[in-house]
Amino acid sequence: MKFACCNEVFADRPLAEGFSAIARFGYTGVEIAPFTLRPQVTPFDARAVTPAERADAKRAAEAVGLEVIGLHWLLAKTAGFYLTSPDAGVRAATTEYIAALAELCDDLGGTLMVLGSPQQRNLLPGVSYQQAEAYAAEVLRGAMPVCESRGVTIALEPLGPAEGDFMLTAEAGIRLAQLVDSPYCRLHLDIKAMASEAKAIPQIIRDSRRWTHHFHANDPNLLGPGMGEVDIRPAFATLRETHYSGWVSVEPFRYEPSPDDVARISLENMQAALRDVTDIVDI
Repeated sequence: MKFACCNEVFADRPLAEGFSAIARFGYTGVEIAPFTLRPQVTPFDARAVTPAERADAKRAAEAVGLEVIGLHWLLAKTAGFYLTSPDAGVRAATTEYIAALAELCDDLGGTLMVLGSPQQRNLLPGVSYQQAEAYAAEVLRGAMPVCESRGVTIALEPLGPAEGDFMLTAEAGIRLAQLVDSPYCRLHLDIKAMASEAKAIPQIIRDSRRWTHHFHANDPNLLGPGMGEVDIRPAFATLRETHYSGWVSVEPFRYEPSPDDVARISLENMQAALRDVTDIVDI
């Protein structure tokens, strides 16, 4: 199990300084929100990030010993894209953009993209869930050839009802991945989102083990893992039990008392949880 931090935690400083902070606290990977590559530009478009800017970002991470593991917040701060739109033109544009993101991800050294972006996937008026699911599968299937050629896996991120009304459970994420029907479309699990399900977090992890490609650690209170009421040890015990060997990224949404404190405490809590459960699982 390897630990990474989402870089928008340090959006209050230049990109390279954020990478430096992540490495200083002991993380070995960084997960990049694309819009942080050009924070001054709104709306953001990944296709406008120049080859030089991509190379500079990759070098900045490598210079402090970080591996760029991939991207998340894929459609945040963009315009004109929607995963479940009934408009065929919008869907085609979204497919093209996701493919462009896969190219950006690869250029940065990453191999995965977490697809959350609830504001670009929630049900639109007159669209049923079944229709939305079919639209989303169409969009993603169209991007799979580029994902395959670039070696980039899309990890579908279920989100709880606080975020929206599409793909709210791990089971729904797996069902969409099955419709896409590609080894480059898998599942992402998130502690905050799983906490909203009726099923216990360890059971979700067990039931999803054949599909899980990536994992986010956080708390429903929007702080980091172990900084709220959810005990992260059962989740980490089950990850070990199911032989998960991928990345665990910290993705908080509140940075209190400071971004540095949240990043530091989050990693300390995850390391402590992993130590606590290792002997138990190995017995």
